[in-house]
Amino acid sequence: MSEIFKKHITKFAKVSDDEFEEIKKFFDTKEVAKKENLLEEGQICRHHYFVLSGLLRKFYINEKGTEQTTEFAVETWWLTDNFAYENEVPTEFYIQAVEKSTILYITTDKQEKLLREFPVMERYFRFVYQRAYAAAQKRIKFLFSFSKEEFYFQAVRNHPEFVQRVPQYLIASYLGFTPEYLSEIRKRLLS
Repeated sequence: MSEIFKKHITKFAKVSDDEFEEIKKFFDTKEVAKKENLLEEGQICRHHYFVLSGLLRKFYINEKGTEQTTEFAVETWWLTDNFAYENEVPTEFYIQAVEKSTILYITTDKQEKLLREFPVMERYFRFVYQRAYAAAQKRIKFLFSFSKEEFYFQAVRNHPEFVQRVPQYLIASYLGFTPEYLSEIRKRLLS
């Protein structure tokens, strides 16, 4: 499993085998059961999660009591509540395993120490955050530019394997639909 992480780091930063052996000591590994919460609203967010296998989602519960999914993380993606993690404050989100998952995680203290001892990891995390920010910008653009149907069609076109993997009710939650409305859109797409 650590080869997955090493390969991901080397996409953005150069690290030797010896450096990687030291870097991975800053991380812990956890097996997460399907529907297990890693983080719940009101808890202090102490971890940044890297998905080795499986699928995570981040969501909040809106004023109507409905879960609103804001992000997903599949293999080699990072997930946390960035604001709460960086500031070590209570979160407004939940992070939950959609599938049985294996994750790496790091605390803010360990991450700071890692960055001091291995400055090359600053470069790595800069690229990780840049990509996450770009994806968030694209999602916002899609939300404002497309109808709900077009937004779904973009998701199907750009990430067909993802749309097949994620339960439909969670896709509806992410897109801001009811599951029934998503079913209607899917029927129109298939006809």
